[in-house]
Order: sequence, then C-alpha cells, then structure tokens
Amino acid sequence: IRRTGRYSVQSRLKNASGKPPYHRCNSQDSLDELFMDEYWTEVENITLSSEGKGDAEPQEEVQLKVPDEGEQEKAWLTEAGLATLFDESASDPEDMMGLLFTLTRTQAAAVEKRFETIRKRNKHHHIPDVRDIFKLPGTLESKVSLPQVVGQGNGAGPSEQSVSEPETDINLELSFSDQALSYKEGSKASSEALTDTDDKLSNFKLSRDKTGLTKMGDLSPQDMKKVHRLVLIEMTALFDTTGIDLKAHKAVKLKVKESGLFGVPLATLLEQDQRRQPGTKVPIILQRLIFHIEEEGLDTEGLLRIPGSATRVKAVHVELEGKFYEGLFSWESLKQHDAASLLKLFIRELPHPLLTVEYLSAFMAVLKLPTKKQQLQALNLVVLLLPESSRDVLKALMEFLQRVIDHKEQNKMTLNNVAVVMAPNIFMFKGFRNKISMQQELSMATETANIVRLLIRYQNLLWTIPKFIMNQVRKQNTENQKKISKDRAMRKLLKKIAYDREKPEKQEKPPSEVDSSSQGFIRVQAPQFSKVSMAVQLTEELQASDVLSHFLSQKSSVSVKREALCLYEIGGNIKERCLDEDTYMKDLLELNPSAKWVIKWVIQR
Repeated sequence: IRRTGRYSVQSRLKNASGKPPYHRCNSQDSLDELFMDEYWTEVENITLSSEGKGDAEPQEEVQLKVPDEGEQEKAWLTEAGLATLFDESASDPEDMMGLLFTLTRTQAAAVEKRFETIRKRNKHHHIPDVRDIFKLPGTLESKVSLPQVVGQGNGAGPSEQSVSEPETDINLELSFSDQALSYKEGSKASSEALTDTDDKLSNFKLSRDKTGLTKMGDLSPQDMKKVHRLVLIEMTALFDTTGIDLKAHKAVKLKVKESGLFGVPLATLLEQDQRRQPGTKVPIILQRLIFHIEEEGLDTEGLLRIPGSATRVKAVHVELEGKFYEGLFSWESLKQHDAASLLKLFIRELPHPLLTVEYLSAFMAVLKLPTKKQQLQALNLVVLLLPESSRDVLKALMEFLQRVIDHKEQNKMTLNNVAVVMAPNIFMFKGFRNKISMQQELSMATETANIVRLLIRYQNLLWTIPKFIMNQVRKQNTENQKKISKDRAMRKLLKKIAYDREKPEKQEKPPSEVDSSSQGFIRVQAPQFSKVSMAVQLTEELQASDVLSHFLSQKSSVSVKREALCLYEIGGNIKERCLDEDTYMKDLLELNPSAKWVIKWVIQR
C-alpha cells in the first residue's frame, strides 16, 4: 500500500458542509457517521501530505488487470499446483496427484469448476474430462462421484459431521467450505451482525487442539508451499459455496526504486536489510519507527489520528533517506505525531499494495459472507495467502495497532478510531480512487474500515493455519512418500541401507537408536547446544513447554532466553514444524509416530 499520487476527496462526493455525504453500508452496521468523518479527514490529511511532496520523485500508477475467462482459471490452477491438468509439461504430476488425493468435496468441486471452464473453451485441444482426472489410479477414484464430488481428505463431510460447537468457537478441524455448506443446507437464519462498539465484537476463540496450533512461520518452506496451494483452493471453495464471484486482479509491472527506505518494494527493502541483519522479517525502518513511538509513550492523545507537521514530516523523510543506515539520524528530536505520520507514509508509499493487487478483491469480498464466523474464516485464508513479506509486515503493523488501542484511556484511540484512520492508508494506492464510482467509494470506506477492525481484533486467529489444512499437508506428504518409495532408485538405496543395518545388529544398539517411545519416553536432540540426546518421560500431560523446561534444567550453562527456544517436530508426515508450547506430546506422537524431536534456538525479528 502506498502513496504515489494525490489523494483528494473528489468534489462530486462533497456536500454543502464540505464533507462527503455518509451512507450506512447495507451489509455492515458497525461504524457510525462520527467515525466515518474521521476516515474522510484522514483522506484529506493524506491529500495535504501528497501536495507537500510535490517535488518528490514521481512513481508509476498501479494498473489493475482482470485476466480473460479461461486465462484466469489457468492462472488459478497453476497457483494451486494443478497446471498439469491442462499442460502435461507444467509441473510434477506426482506432486499434483498427492494434492488431489487430499481434497474435500467442496475443494474438489472448486477445482472441477475451473477445469471445466478451460476444457469447454479449448474443445479443439485434447484436455481430458474432469471425471477422468479424479479417477486416475491412486487419487480419488473410490471417493469421488460426480457431479457431487466427495473427496474426504480430512474426515467426515458436512452431512456426516454437524458443526455443533458454540457460536464463538472457530472449528479448525473441519474445512471452512464444508462448514459453510452445512450452514447453507441447514438454512440457518443469520442473526449475526458486526456491532457498533469495540467490546461487542464477539469474543471468537480457537477450538482446543492437543496436537498444537500452527502459526505462520512455524513450517518449512516446502510445507508452506503446500499450505499456500491448499489455502487457495479452500478459499475459492468457500466463496463458491456461498455464491460469491471472486474476480482476481493482476498488476501491470511497474518501474520501481531499487534502493532507499520509502517507495521501495518490500522484497528489495528486506534484501538490503538482511545484508545488515540476517533473518530480518520486517523492514528495519518500520521496526525503528514503531519502537520510537512506543518508547516515547503510547499515551499521546490522538496518536495516528492527529497528523504531524507536514513541513517537519517532509524534512524528516528526506533526512531518514540519507542518514538512517549510517546511524546518524537524531531520533531524540522526532515528535510522536510526526513519527506516526511517517509510519503511515511508509505503508502508503509501498509501490505495491501491502495486501497485494492479487488478493485485494478477496479482502474486499470477505464482508459479503453471511456470518461473522464465515467472514473471519475467509479473512484467515486470505491472510495466509499473502506473500511472506506482506504477511510479516501486516502482522507487525496489527500488533502495533493493538498496543495503541491498549492505551485508549489515555490516547483516546479506540479500535474504531484506529480502524477508520488506518483503512485509507492500507487500502488506497495511486489511481485506485479514479477507477471506482462515487457509490463504490462511499461503500468501500465503511467496508475497508470494518476489515481493518477485524484484522486488529482477531489477529491471534488470523495468523493460524487451520488444522484441516495441516492434516491435508500431512496426508499429501504421506502420499508423496509412498510414490517415492516405489521408485527403482529409491528401492535400491533402501536395500543398501537394510544390508548395512544387518551387520551391526549382532552388536548391542547404542541407547540413542532404541525405539524410545515404546519404552515410555521420547528422545530429544539439541545439536545447537551440543546435546546429542535427552530422554524425557512420556506421559498423558507432557507438553512441549515441559520438554523445554527439562532441557533448561539440564543445561544450566545455556544463556539463551526461554522464549527464544522452540521444540521442533521433524520428519514423518511433516518436513519441519515449530511446536506451540501447549502441544501434548503423546497426542502428537500418535499423529506422527515417525517424527524426531529437536530443540532449536529461534531468532525472531
């Protein structure tokens, strides 16, 4: 999200008082006229900031392009890892077959819908019928019957498993699209609506999972690639099930800055930061601005709402560009409101929207879903689809905004205040307002503010990978491993390994090679701390936190803080996963009996 042109409240939107007329959005009833006045005031502040930067280096306007029908479906299938369905040379078919094997019936229906569009538009080419695709050996042959596609990759379908948990519980074990289908088939009348005050937003919580919640960043890149594909299919299935047509956009390539702080692509900025601080996930300049605001105190009245001095902000902007990396910038003289304005400026000036052109329409479509629970489920999926750099920056920003709200008694910035002020900074980019109608802009003002409210209020939920997705990843890994084991070269290697193992079998096995779980304990390794193997008694109540405590009690020489340690699940049906401390080890061992357990030092930035 960026600021590259002039943001101005268009004259056609203004009434005699100089303010745009307010119309309550039909689908939301959560932000009143007083709060929306703050939204338009922020737009005017952005306009003044833009005019004050008239001599700045001009940037190109983001161009939105909607792919043609057929091309959009091909792009979707390619991103979902299913390009082989229409192009045999596109990708590894074995990986594709493992993915198809895990799909639920709503997910399979989403794939079928897009595949059929391509097939009908390319009748002169040889593209097999989708029924043949789902009946290939080793896939959903016995589990899929069309036209009602049923592939139960994660347990019972919606007709077999009712969603009976409390309305404020988010069920992560059953596919969201399957839950939506149950809701639709049950013809439930929705009495849910977002409310006017902060404290009346429902206190949604995640259902308890003894095998541990999985957060973004907990998985290996290989498994995250599978997560992305499955989440894309699931999100599309959810919108399909609820009858919402989701049009994807593509951005025309821009000429962008290749160095500096403001107006630089996130990927470029992180590359230059990682050369200075390896492992950096959030741009150092954004981290430093947030740290400064919090260090000076979050009690400043009107923080984020009251703009800094345009003249000072412009001067500090230029000074930061020249002095930040050299450590010569004087942070002591930077005022709170100026720092907050610079933080918003950084977000606005990103040459590509923080929420990305590709998924911006998906974020906007979230509020079309019939219930708050479904809205949050959809928002969870869209957040997970964001590129890693955008997702990490968005998370850091939302965490900061929550800390601002925590001081609302002093700074007078409630959830609603913060949401309406930040919405135009997050959702606007150059040329966007010129592409929409007056009524669209009025409606989107309220909608974007509501989306930011949800992003802040439910961030603990939104950055969690649903368990049903994790189960599908595990199943896909298992299926792929079965295919690999059938490969001739692999069989030859396994024979050699078996032969090598036979020779030392006559000797007594070292303790580290004994099957420990069958003897009532697990073995944990910590190679970074020279701990080859540590035995931990396996009980019903043993959690990952207990394993870490046991390790620290044995390694008194370790100076690393507890929060910097993580117990990892490695191998078996997962590549690598950092466990949350509430994971019950016995339950997880039953889910992945071949896993190894390793303690690592995790550097987080």
